[in-house]
Amino acid sequence: MKLFFVFLLLAFGYVFSLWKFGGMDKTVMAKLDAQLEYEKKALALAKENRLLQVQISDLKYQVSQLESKNKYFASQAKAPAAAAPERKIASVPKMDTNDLVNYEIYKWTPEKLLAIGEKELHFKNYEKSAQFYNELIVRHPKHEIVSDRVLFGAGVAAFETGKRYDWSEQHLERLVKNYPKSEFYRGAKLWLALAQYNQGEHQKFLKTVEEFRLKYRNTEEWKILSRYYEDISYKIKQ
Repeated sequence: MKLFFVFLLLAFGYVFSLWKFGGMDKTVMAKLDAQLEYEKKALALAKENRLLQVQISDLKYQVSQLESKNKYFASQAKAPAAAAPERKIASVPKMDTNDLVNYEIYKWTPEKLLAIGEKELHFKNYEKSAQFYNELIVRHPKHEIVSDRVLFGAGVAAFETGKRYDWSEQHLERLVKNYPKSEFYRGAKLWLALAQYNQGEHQKFLKTVEEFRLKYRNTEEWKILSRYYEDISYKIKQ
């Protein structure tokens, strides 16, 4: 027993000497630092990969759009010269230049609609973002990816187009109704009120803002809304 105890003391002393004077502590710390560095690089690469996947999806969309246009023009070029003006090529859908989604042609999945909507919002391409968000929400209203965050992004993108205030109001009203405890709730109330204001829906605007005033009077959002609120209240009383 004593021999075993002496052996343990000698072993401990040997390890301690390596740790203290042999540089083992530095070796272990260096390995830990290297491991952390690898993990950071792995996370960065994963993020970069996600962005690349979105870019690839967008490029595929552009290529598909060009191919569809080429097929359409090629079919028109082969059509007989004496053909009646109202004759249409049934196999090639007519493309609406104002429709940036062209869902009937490309049959986007919900995930791709969301990915492009988020990417275009990030780059402030509000019209394209709003159209992809709206297509997702209208075609897949009960899909699990249609969350409060998605509804908020859709509402902001639509508002920022400067013309699609009706879309903005629809998406934000759904968020406010279905997600009262959402972290986006207060922001949604702000954008909803502004969308109502820009559509001339003054009674709806005042109702939304009055509720906001009672609950969130000491917020930055109220400072923004109060200017519109006081102006419209004065005009209605007049």
